Amino acid sequence: MKKKVKSVIRSVLPQRFIDQKYRTRCSSSQKIKQLKNKFKGERCFILGNGPSLNKCDLSLLEGEYTFGVNGIYYKHQSEGFKPTFYVVEDRHVMSDNLVEINDFDCEYKFFPVDYKHLLSNHKNCLFFNMDTGFYQKPSSYYSIPRFSMEADRVLYCGQSVTMINLQLAAYLGFDEVYLIGMDFSYDIPKSAVIEDTTITSTEDDPNHFHPDYFGAGKKWHDPQLDKVLLSYKMMDLIYKAQGKSIINATVGGKLELFERVDYYSIFQGD
Repeated sequence: MKKKVKSVIRSVLPQRFIDQKYRTRCSSSQKIKQLKNKFKGERCFILGNGPSLNKCDLSLLEGEYTFGVNGIYYKHQSEGFKPTFYVVEDRHVMSDNLVEINDFDCEYKFFPVDYKHLLSNHKNCLFFNMDTGFYQKPSSYYSIPRFSMEADRVLYCGQSVTMINLQLAAYLGFDEVYLIGMDFSYDIPKSAVIEDTTITSTEDDPNHFHPDYFGAGKKWHDPQLDKVLLSYKMMDLIYKAQGKSIINATVGGKLELFERVDYYSIFQGD
């Protein structure tokens, strides 16, 4: 009976009201803690899902440490690409793609503990405590970026799942992080149904590498790129303070905050 009550509570209450004791008890805090600095000194690639990702030969990433998110399973279907780490933050992504997310397999899968009850397949899954204060107007941290040094305790949202990945990458010990597929541009189709910050697509997705990513019927959030940039600036500052680097290897795109390198040049001489 208690489990049923908890399940109902989780399904109807906003995330900020979910019992912190439940989160702590159901998270993978100890398992995540065992991964701290496991990859110290290594480099990794964080994949965005912009159209430019189709201009990258992902076979070059074989043997590299990679972070993929959300609908990256489309690249597995078409090219056999599978990231080392898979991360989902957005509740719309979770609910609209639950079958695919359950079926997708890789070495490490990170999800907010609040989605744990949605997943039937917990293989290789690690559940983290996600602070959504960045999105909550009543929060003292509404639209204010934060960086967690303790991923085993909490990870902070920052308008893009990339921010979760950057916090994880630093915690895991990666010193050099390359971004690809971060086009940093969005076109909201005129046919889209907009309600507050939630957008429902009625046609193919023009903003990602696959037309079904946020295709007809799928929900997504207003990207608010000004807030994404604010979070990027904070991430850049923290990385530099730790002697780490974020490098933009996206093919084209409009993200100019980070040092740029040519994607293909990274592998010359490897």
